[in-house]
Amino acid sequence: MIEISNVSKTFGDVRALKDVSLKMKEGEFFGLVGTNGAGKSTLLRLLSGVLKPDRGEVLIDGENVYNNSRIKNHIFFIPDDPFFYPNSVADDLADFYYSTYIGFDKNIYKYYMEELGLTRDRKISTFSKGMKRQLSLIIGVASQRKYIVCDETFDGLDPVMRQAVKAMFAKEMADHEMTPILSSHNLRELEDVCNHVGLLHRGGVLLSKDLEEMKCNIQKVQCVFRNDKDAEKINNRPDIILHEKRGKVHIYTVRGERDEVDQMFKGMETVFYELLALSLEEIFISETEVVGYDIKKCILG
Repeated sequence: MIEISNVSKTFGDVRALKDVSLKMKEGEFFGLVGTNGAGKSTLLRLLSGVLKPDRGEVLIDGENVYNNSRIKNHIFFIPDDPFFYPNSVADDLADFYYSTYIGFDKNIYKYYMEELGLTRDRKISTFSKGMKRQLSLIIGVASQRKYIVCDETFDGLDPVMRQAVKAMFAKEMADHEMTPILSSHNLRELEDVCNHVGLLHRGGVLLSKDLEEMKCNIQKVQCVFRNDKDAEKINNRPDIILHEKRGKVHIYTVRGERDEVDQMFKGMETVFYELLALSLEEIFISETEVVGYDIKKCILG
């Protein structure tokens, strides 16, 4: 288990993280999402032992990770801009990690290189951005580490390859004891694979929840009222997160379980109402708008 307790990190005058606390369970697919500059990359580097927190603790299996080579041996970190040696080919990279990580499985490396259609003796410098990302992920999986930490996992991957990468992670989680911790701006992709999601905003944690629980506790409703009194009444409720009106149609994001929200609108005089499923992206927008991160204001000024 990874336990991040009251962690803060600054770079000069810039506060990257403030009092962040999260738990990441073994065998769980953890997705880290956040607004631009929220501190996702900094947090991943802290839990990988690349950076040292200014305050707080980052514990992996009960031990501090920074400057702890034994614990670091359980982690494989893939940054958003991985480094490759000049003039090296893919097999050179695999040989390097084979000599560095005890237990690196070359058969897994070869299997996924073939499955994803990558050439092992081709210079990495000639690979596209997406191909370099695929290679990094294959090396990470082949390392057979307990924790795979990846920053911007799906960056540069086309839709077909994103599905292939998700299938690769699912297979390795089933075959081996592996815990992926992934950050991505592509919320749709994380939604497909993650069990648990942590949402960062301005260096702090807005929420950290099981994805299914999160979806159960927030609802989207669209309705048309017969009179304005019910509309005014419901707009003043504390469980209304967001409200939008398009003509006569009111669209609400409501905090609460589906049955509770259903009963709320049954008690109103409506022409019609319907409860709709929210995507992870809609939940992200709802939660961040509540704390003042309104994308419409950013676009429209």
